Amino acid sequence: MSHPHPELGPPPPLGKGALRVVPLGGLGEIGRNMTVFEYDGRLLVIDCGVLFPEEEQPGVDLILPDFDYIRDRLDDVEAVVLTHGHEDHIGGVPFLLRERPDIPIVGSKLTLALITAKLGEHRIKPVTVQVEEGERHEFGPFDLEFFAVNHSIPDALAIGMRTPAGSLLHTGDFKMDQLPLDGRLTDLGGFARFGDEGVDLLLSDSTNAEQPGFVVSERNLNDAIDKVFRQSEKRVVVACFASHVHRVQQVIDAAVRHGRKIAFVGRSMVRNMNIARDLGYLSIPGDTVIDVKQLDKLPPDEVLMVCTGSQGEPMAALSRMANRDHQIRIEEGDTILLASSLIPGNENSVNRVINGLTRWGANIVHKGNALVHVSGHASAGELLYVLNMVRPRNFLPVHGEWRHMRAHADLAKLSGVPGDRIVIAEDGVVVDLYKGRAKIVGAVQAGYVYVDGASVGDVTEASLKDRRILGEEGFISVVVAVDSNTGKILGDPEIHTRGAGIGATAYDDVIDKIQDSLDKAARDGVNDPHQLRQLIRRSTGRWVNDTYRRRPMIIPVLVEV
Repeated sequence: MSHPHPELGPPPPLGKGALRVVPLGGLGEIGRNMTVFEYDGRLLVIDCGVLFPEEEQPGVDLILPDFDYIRDRLDDVEAVVLTHGHEDHIGGVPFLLRERPDIPIVGSKLTLALITAKLGEHRIKPVTVQVEEGERHEFGPFDLEFFAVNHSIPDALAIGMRTPAGSLLHTGDFKMDQLPLDGRLTDLGGFARFGDEGVDLLLSDSTNAEQPGFVVSERNLNDAIDKVFRQSEKRVVVACFASHVHRVQQVIDAAVRHGRKIAFVGRSMVRNMNIARDLGYLSIPGDTVIDVKQLDKLPPDEVLMVCTGSQGEPMAALSRMANRDHQIRIEEGDTILLASSLIPGNENSVNRVINGLTRWGANIVHKGNALVHVSGHASAGELLYVLNMVRPRNFLPVHGEWRHMRAHADLAKLSGVPGDRIVIAEDGVVVDLYKGRAKIVGAVQAGYVYVDGASVGDVTEASLKDRRILGEEGFISVVVAVDSNTGKILGDPEIHTRGAGIGATAYDDVIDKIQDSLDKAARDGVNDPHQLRQLIRRSTGRWVNDTYRRRPMIIPVLVEV
């Protein structure tokens, strides 16, 4: 199995008759999915998603793929093809279209409706191309065929790509539920037929590669969800992804059976459910949905609220309810149903929300204590099934952390793919398909691009390090007046602090140390402002570390008189 090396250099120019594959996100992580394909000077992008920040990225709203690799070649992009409507596959599109608004956006009906609504919030009117499973469309040198796949959102697609350099199949996110709620099966026959033509490269979803067997059918959740409504004597609050139309349909059906009215809570939930209902993907009796403002007029046992926040997102409705920062107040006896699995890295945030809700007396039902969620991603048995049907000449596991991609690579080897034709890459690693062989040829920049409010890319790793220090250790500012000619200190230094946990009187001990170091510098003829600031920082930092074993941010301010 070939794998990336940390010292890979830039890739060579793409050879004639070769197809280049450049993942800019989604390999080695869960989210930020984006892959660029190049043939004969033309580019095609599959997916353009976001990654949600973790605790060590304070203040960050979203994390985007790095567009630098294609920024100077946006006119060469034939289209952005979206496999489905989850945020980790479409959330980056508005930021890409800011740079070239007329890039055609290709996707299924629901996917395009979701991205069009999102782009409307950014005041961008996209050029869209609606496709359906079973269709073939050409975009420059890329001849694409679309296959239905089952996932945790309707209208998901896999993409078969034919080029003069060879054929590849990109599964997107998928599973093989044999009894899907919408009756739309993964097109295994289409996969097999495409495989019979000869697939030079398979890119396949790795998220659940470590899980043995097959994913349980969505229908198996109905009894557990019905039990929640049957046993709940007060309000029921269901939290899930705003795009999980199937799960929302299940809880709506249960609510209707038990005579409850439904209120959607949260902007993205209201928007997406309205879209799904208008397009016929969500079935709700006409008088069932009510406005949040009407909730207080109903008895608690006649209320269902469907909201966002199943991942502990701080600004989502459920987190704000837990923190008593929402118009809806959780009360003793309310039932909270978390109808989503945990995205890796969100465990602490979710546990905080669960504890907060429990504090107010709510009963919490989640995947750990009831069968209320199944994954939208294929387990190992399903992945092997696809490998055996497609019989790829080369294999590139995608969409997963390192352990998931490695497990998927092991499955490919078991299925008969030669080890030297299994490529384990990561974001930025360039893979060329030439004469039927996939090979790593270099690497390009594919780091995190942070969105912080209206700022895109201005926040750096250094900025985040400073934020973490400020959040964990606080800061100390030292204001010193010095003679601009001699560097001699004038008066006592002033020390101001926030969050460092050190009393004001304690700084009397360090003032003498700062004065001594600056006086010595003046005697030695040192009057460079930068050097003097460094002296202040070192003197203060050494004292704080020796005395309190802390490392706050130290900001020296030099006033030259």
